[in-house]
Amino acid sequence: MINLSNTSQLTEIEAISLKEKLDLQQVILVDVRESGEYATEHIVGSVSIPLSTFDQNLIENTGEKPLVICCQSGMRSSRASQKLLENGYEHVMQLKGGLSSWKAAGLKTQVDRHVPISLFRQVQIVAGSLVAIGTGLGIVVSPWFLLLSGFVGCGLVFAGVTNTCAMGILLMKLPYNQRTL
Repeated sequence: MINLSNTSQLTEIEAISLKEKLDLQQVILVDVRESGEYATEHIVGSVSIPLSTFDQNLIENTGEKPLVICCQSGMRSSRASQKLLENGYEHVMQLKGGLSSWKAAGLKTQVDRHVPISLFRQVQIVAGSLVAIGTGLGIVVSPWFLLLSGFVGCGLVFAGVTNTCAMGILLMKLPYNQRTL
């Protein structure tokens, strides 16, 4: 299955086609979202290997079955797929549009409502709260509190430009985000 001279381009598979192949057990689906995201909702039959700790050695010998990599939208799965291709894996695809396209196609997922909300939503809630608090205190108490809102705004811009989120990293360390699967 491993070919070190592989220079293949990444191919994508549509959700409906993936569903058919999963039903026939013709592919192995690897979800590279973080553990909390996977625990909240995932495609039945997928294997969780988060991109933050992604190691192709965790992928068992797949024989001739192609690997399909998925995430929420396709960004993380693209990076994981490229790693696999660069390390000689053949037959690597990604789910086009990620889990979002799977659900848009009307396909079912396994949902667990007892896990914490997604890390992305937690960041939105904390960042929005800090901006609202900073603005409110800036109006009522002292204009210096407006610096809090500005600081959060700069942090969000930095997160978008660098594709890293310090607030998300901090939130991942909270006990309720440490659930193991």
